[in-house]
Amino acid sequence: MKAAVFYGPHEPLRVETVPDPVAGPNEILVQVAACGLCHTDLHYIDHDVPTANKPPLILGHEVSGRVKAVGSHVSGFAIGDPVLVPAVFSCGTCRYCRQGRENICEHMVMPGNHVHGGYAEYMVAPAKDVLHLLPGLPLVDSAIIADAMSTPYNAVKNRGRVRPGDRVAVFGCGGVGLNVVQIAAAAGADVIAVDIDQEKLAVAKQLGAQTVLPGGEGYAVVKEIRRLTGGGVDVAFEAIGYPPTITQAFDALARGGRLVIVGYCQHAVPINVSKLMFYEMEMVGSLGCHPLDYIPLMKMVQTGTLTLSRLISHRVSLDDINQGLDYLRNGQGLRNIVVMD
Repeated sequence: MKAAVFYGPHEPLRVETVPDPVAGPNEILVQVAACGLCHTDLHYIDHDVPTANKPPLILGHEVSGRVKAVGSHVSGFAIGDPVLVPAVFSCGTCRYCRQGRENICEHMVMPGNHVHGGYAEYMVAPAKDVLHLLPGLPLVDSAIIADAMSTPYNAVKNRGRVRPGDRVAVFGCGGVGLNVVQIAAAAGADVIAVDIDQEKLAVAKQLGAQTVLPGGEGYAVVKEIRRLTGGGVDVAFEAIGYPPTITQAFDALARGGRLVIVGYCQHAVPINVSKLMFYEMEMVGSLGCHPLDYIPLMKMVQTGTLTLSRLISHRVSLDDINQGLDYLRNGQGLRNIVVMD
């Protein structure tokens, strides 16, 4: 099969022919329809963040496709079924899985990190983790549900605990941040979107943000948020992973407010802990999505409550994957996907 292989940091992915994967007894072989391009991959390629499994490795963790073959112990799937492959595979038996927090499984396996992922014509996945795509959802575009929508869904619903009437600020309106905007708006929140890109702010407005503000260094945007809200927001989401923006998001909180870190950041960030204590504020991380939340999320897309295809700005072939990664590096577009021929 054809695949885009990662050989090491600061090298372009190499599109080459590799052996076809074979499904084990409890696995499904998926013919990949599309795989989303994610900043996580740029951390491996550009920023020296190591993958769990050493290269050469096929990256990609945001996959939709069709069942090509099933293992001997698999039931409930038929050849040709449209499916979604989640961004995290869980063990199902550790203490966190038994608490319903499979997204932080002690033995989690992430495609494109621990095992070969979706920048290929085929991939294998545990049958217990693969999801049937709901009727009416577009096969190719639904790839972004696997991460770019499911991660914000978990952030808004479970970690941010957003309720109707909450004042929410979203810092960073890329593919993930825009989905935080539209999911928080769908939950009934009054949303303020912050970004340096006016085009992305315009999309945030279309997706339900009541207010959009230009971002940038310094305290100005925080001051404006506090003025508009009469003291700060109830929940702030940081969807970039940039220390100054994390500080801004924290400073934009009202008393009792909650900061949700969605963007990956490997650097230390100074936080006023006395303020955190004195005003009973919270800081929480958010990773991936609980398996049980994929169905209600897909239903929100199915009913039109959430926009899907509007968020995809570039579709590139596997041969052009490095061009697609350049779009991502340069902040071009909203969510970019690799579409298999």
